[in-house]
Amino acid sequence: MTKNDRANFGSKLGVILASAGSAVGLGNVWRFPYETGNHGGAAFILVYIGCVLILGLPIMIAEFMIGRRSRANTAGAYQVLAPGTQWKWVGRMGVLAGFLILSYYSVVAGWTLQYIWEAVTNSFSDKTPEDFIASFRSFSSNPWQPAAWLVVFLLLTHFIIVKGVEKGIEKSSKIMMPALFVIILILVACSVTLPGAHAGIEFLLKPDFSKVNGNVFLSAMGQAFFSLSLGMGCLCTYASYFGKDTNLSKTAFSVGIIDTFVAVLAGFIIFPAAFSVGIQPDSGPSLIFITLPNVFQQAFGGVPMLAYLFSVMFYFLLAMAALTSTISMHEVVTAYLHEEFNFSRKKAARWVTTGCILLGIICSLSLGVTKDITVFGLGAFDLLDFTTAKIMLPLGGLFISLFAGWYLDKQLVWSEITNNGSLNIPAFKLIIFILKYIAPIGITLIFVNELGFIRL
Repeated sequence: MTKNDRANFGSKLGVILASAGSAVGLGNVWRFPYETGNHGGAAFILVYIGCVLILGLPIMIAEFMIGRRSRANTAGAYQVLAPGTQWKWVGRMGVLAGFLILSYYSVVAGWTLQYIWEAVTNSFSDKTPEDFIASFRSFSSNPWQPAAWLVVFLLLTHFIIVKGVEKGIEKSSKIMMPALFVIILILVACSVTLPGAHAGIEFLLKPDFSKVNGNVFLSAMGQAFFSLSLGMGCLCTYASYFGKDTNLSKTAFSVGIIDTFVAVLAGFIIFPAAFSVGIQPDSGPSLIFITLPNVFQQAFGGVPMLAYLFSVMFYFLLAMAALTSTISMHEVVTAYLHEEFNFSRKKAARWVTTGCILLGIICSLSLGVTKDITVFGLGAFDLLDFTTAKIMLPLGGLFISLFAGWYLDKQLVWSEITNNGSLNIPAFKLIIFILKYIAPIGITLIFVNELGFIRL
């Protein structure tokens, strides 16, 4: 396959929605509200937006530039732009990160299908807080039920991937992203009208700058990195399907806006509902699968039908957010096998799906029957999470910024970002400055903070 034979996204809207779908995921719904709650509400949001603009968007532009210029998968991109060098390992690390993240991410994605089923069958009604805790623990530690749901989720992802770039990824993004926004807006409207919801709204809109310190900046940078899916090859792979007329800076800005908008709106769903019943949101699975079902039942207890509809829509929202992310991660690895090993697209997708199912089941079992089997004190699920989120992704982002800022010829970078001079990009010099100096320093701080070497 030559560069010119590769598929392209069919429209500018498809480019933006597919790229935004890659960024929008479960992290927008649970991680962002949790970080916001821990770091001063609106104060954290303001710092986060600053980190997206200063750190996130330039690195995203760099990923877009590398992908479109090379017209190759993430691993192949560095071989095209830096032939005969060791930069190829940056791309290969991105492919591996995508595969590993997809494997354990699908476990949690599968949980959303279980909770859709429970919501649809009205299993949440009349449950006590203790019932929700017991129910989640029983389900997550079950040896076969979570595994079955992750298989279903990966097969759904597989079905979209084998359809190809335009008919699969782009078409599904054009359906799911608007639907996701509609559901979010309905849920926000319901949540903010609850009795006592004003406390949650005030928390989100009134900044508490007394909580802003060095750790808040590090947390905001880390969240921006995590939320925008930087460093795992998704954006680079998608950019290889961009047309020559795609405005990379504008696309990056649009993706950043959409991703941040979804995260903030998730806060307007969760905080007003939680504050209305006097519950502080927690992090991780406990928020999504224990706290919130309880919150929804309490908040809308006077109108059982509304509690039912709210729960169903919320878990449909989670599933769609997860699916847009699993599609992008699957595509990273599929494109790599397809182009580097000359596999047909269907064969490449089968290998990826099969591998992720096997590794995903191992991760799922590590939360239950095999939880005593550990490496460095971590089960399979936690080990992959630590390795990817705290090591591979920060390293990937660091190398991307160094590659674009220092290695690539500046004329090449200028040509890609300005579409051969046809676009006026006033911030071009600033983007280069950030990639050369600010981003490497910021990412290094995230890296050493996440590993526990510093605590600011």
